[in-house]
Amino acid sequence: MDILYEDRHLIVVWKPSGMESQSSRGFKADMVSELRRYIHNSSPNSKEPYVGVIHRLDKPVSGVMVYTKDKKSAAELSRQVSERHMEKRYLAVLCGKVDKNVDKFVDYLLKETKTNLSRIVDKGISGAKRAELEYRVLKSKETDAGIILTLAEIRLLTGRHHQIRVQMSGHGLPLWGDRKYNLDCAEMRRDSDNIALSAYRLTFSHPITGKIMNFSRMPEERIFRIF
Repeated sequence: MDILYEDRHLIVVWKPSGMESQSSRGFKADMVSELRRYIHNSSPNSKEPYVGVIHRLDKPVSGVMVYTKDKKSAAELSRQVSERHMEKRYLAVLCGKVDKNVDKFVDYLLKETKTNLSRIVDKGISGAKRAELEYRVLKSKETDAGIILTLAEIRLLTGRHHQIRVQMSGHGLPLWGDRKYNLDCAEMRRDSDNIALSAYRLTFSHPITGKIMNFSRMPEERIFRIF
């Protein structure tokens, strides 16, 4: 486990791309089972460790995550999430040239359960949910193949299924490596199966002391290194 911070109530970790952020139904490792193993090894005489899942990241996405060790802390941090007091910022590599260096997207998304995909729909469609995000361009580069790639910081104002992936793709700026929402960026096939998206910064109030906790870490995936 790549531990960024730990105390009696919570543990902040770096989730690598390719690992589930919650309990997995399969036999592969996931963050919750790995955390339980880590806590048990640290205190082998204790009972079955409690690991509270507060927020989630898609399997191909890396990033900073916080888990709790008790239900009271879990309830408080879950409240912060629901009231938008926990802030996450993402780094993404977008395929294409961005016209505006700073912008805000507001769309309505509909999740399709059978395909596990979301799509942008009209406001009046039944089941559609409002989705908002803000982005700012940090840097752009042209690859040897002539593809323009843009590094952007993204801030979610709502939390919807695959929100960043579907909104950026819907506005003509799909994420590098996203095989679900980006089928046009041919050069991405040379990279891994992971998506060029990382929750690199996390800010919240400590559930017991109220102290502002701020954590950040730059992603290590190869596509980010060119910037």
